Amino acid sequence: MDSERNDYEPSFPPDERRPERPPGAGPYPARRSFSGWRILWRIVFFLSVLANVGLFILLLSVIVMFFADGGGVYKAVIREGPRDTRIAVITIGGIIDGTEAEGVRRQIAAARQDRAVKGIILRVDSPGGTISASDRIHKTVLDYRRELGVPAVAFLQGMATSGGYYVSVACEKIVAEPTTITGSIGVVMMHFVFQNLLEDKLGIQPVFLTMGEKKDWPSAFRAPTQEELAYIQDRLLQPAYQRFVHVVTQGREGILSPTEVKKLADGSIYGAEQALQVKLVDGIGYLDEAIATVKNLAGIEAAQVVEYRKPFSLLGLLSAKSGAVPKLDRKTLFEFGTPQVLYLWNAY
Repeated sequence: MDSERNDYEPSFPPDERRPERPPGAGPYPARRSFSGWRILWRIVFFLSVLANVGLFILLLSVIVMFFADGGGVYKAVIREGPRDTRIAVITIGGIIDGTEAEGVRRQIAAARQDRAVKGIILRVDSPGGTISASDRIHKTVLDYRRELGVPAVAFLQGMATSGGYYVSVACEKIVAEPTTITGSIGVVMMHFVFQNLLEDKLGIQPVFLTMGEKKDWPSAFRAPTQEELAYIQDRLLQPAYQRFVHVVTQGREGILSPTEVKKLADGSIYGAEQALQVKLVDGIGYLDEAIATVKNLAGIEAAQVVEYRKPFSLLGLLSAKSGAVPKLDRKTLFEFGTPQVLYLWNAY
């Protein structure tokens, strides 16, 4: 009967004859092929698909880089208009550090090479960051304005506090979104003290040998004394604070007096409406209002609005993924233990 048939053909040595099937059992089923060629071809096909995807991404990157402006960025049109008259949007986002300052420099460099640019918008969404990076961005924008004679408007989104406001006062006008938090004019310094952790918990006694009484002020391995705190206040915090006040006074000249700036420079934050009342910003609106302000300053009626973006990079994507997990190495420990004086809203 058919139900009694074997599902697979038995294997016999080549020198033996296949036995006859019992009467009524029917022929042996066809032999199934389990050749490795099929698996090999599937692997080759899969690899070819991956290779083609990689070549497509590489070709796309080359095309983007071909059309990129100076500094390794490319223009993306965000508002249509005449191509011979442009407004360039320069983006500052996240913590302001050396990398962010370099990114802004590249965007400004691209705007410099484009003769159609008649004005720029500095779009800021940042809680601030390091003193030096904030100051470099401020100078880059100020130099561009002075050398090319084009207007610049700061457009504050979300958060533009401390260093974020510091870079904004390099512009002639400041427009803030209704939900923006800004201000925080001041300086903060932070560092960790590991004394109790090392000595009480781990039984580790750090030893420092120095030449010069103040060489290790402040130290991450002991609480600072009043003398050390006064020293840091005098040498680090006070100069950075005075620099901030000076920059805001210059940037808001004719709008805020030095006395008014000093009064505002207590680290307070302001919502958009409050910031308008105390004259930290000139208007409240969205990107279109910022564009209209630039047009008015530049004396133009219509313009194409572009922003500069970094070209897509597969290598950059992979490096970003690999850097997602912090490494606890000597450099990281040094950064944790080193005091940092920042133009940063401490609540961030």
